[in-house]
Amino acid sequence: MNKQAHLATWGMMRLRHGITLRVIDQLNDAQLASHPVAGMRTPIELLVHMYHGTQNMTATVLAGAMPESTEKADAAKITTKAQLLEYVNAAWKKANDAAFALTDAQIGALIQTPWGEPFPGFAILGFIHDEYLHHRGQLYAYVRVFGIEPVM
Repeated sequence: MNKQAHLATWGMMRLRHGITLRVIDQLNDAQLASHPVAGMRTPIELLVHMYHGTQNMTATVLAGAMPESTEKADAAKITTKAQLLEYVNAAWKKANDAAFALTDAQIGALIQTPWGEPFPGFAILGFIHDEYLHHRGQLYAYVRVFGIEPVM
């Protein structure tokens, strides 16, 4: 994969981000902080996981090394939809800026990860799509548990 191919797929991430913002808008503060499914993340924790991951993985490919995770600390600071939207939009901006700054060399480079083996940058970029979409599906399930028809 080169930068041109990466940016073509990144356009879909921009669309997904916009849809996710519309889903967040369907929930209130109490719903966002609740556990709609016992033993699973709250919607706040889930969305921080999604956006921290997106930001962290683009930063990983850009820097050639995975930065320290701040996901749990970030989630603990968020109690309202306004705070969540501020976090989500800031994380998206950082991820988007990094996505556009990547070079062909960075996209093709092997990067050591805490997952036990190195992965090429393009594989890590691919993980973003997989991670984001399966967690957005979980968010849609939460919205339905609340009796809300999620946006399409």
